[in-house]
Amino acid sequence: MQLIQENPDLSAYLAADEVIDHHHPRVRDTAARLAEGVVDSYEYARAAFEFVRDGIAHSQDSGDLRVTWRASDVLEQRTGICYAKAHALAALLRAEDIPTALCYQKFDEVHGLVAVRFNGAWHRQDPRGNKPGVDAQFSLDGERLAFVPDPTSNELDYSVLYAAPHPAVLDALRAAPDRPHLWQTLPTAL
Repeated sequence: MQLIQENPDLSAYLAADEVIDHHHPRVRDTAARLAEGVVDSYEYARAAFEFVRDGIAHSQDSGDLRVTWRASDVLEQRTGICYAKAHALAALLRAEDIPTALCYQKFDEVHGLVAVRFNGAWHRQDPRGNKPGVDAQFSLDGERLAFVPDPTSNELDYSVLYAAPHPAVLDALRAAPDRPHLWQTLPTAL
């Protein structure tokens, strides 16, 4: 699949905003801790991915009812669904000047992940969190995502790379007082 930048300006995938708030002290401190002892940006990206995948609970898996969406809040509360975890990873990567996009897949609901730019190409990564049947890994040599869409079941990979969260995703997250409510309002398509 060919990934398509929504914005042709690569600097858009380094920008901070209300959601990908990589200038926030919590994001900067976490990024600095993750950068200690790494030798290059690839090693940092792997460390950040593993930190978000393993160190921030997927709220559905853990039973946490809180809804997070801003990267700094995800890092503080250490919980979030796929979108929130993608926002946190994007902020940590952008904090270290690694171009990072938000991207999506369609299953029963829309699933969120990121793409990182290395060596002139985009590489999708899924920090959702592993569990039985899910084994997502950081990889630049072929995708190792949490889920693979089944086209016969009307599942698909969206090819667009977004610099900011898709409005339908962000609206659902912001409006949800808790995860059970969020589960009723998750976007089913983009």
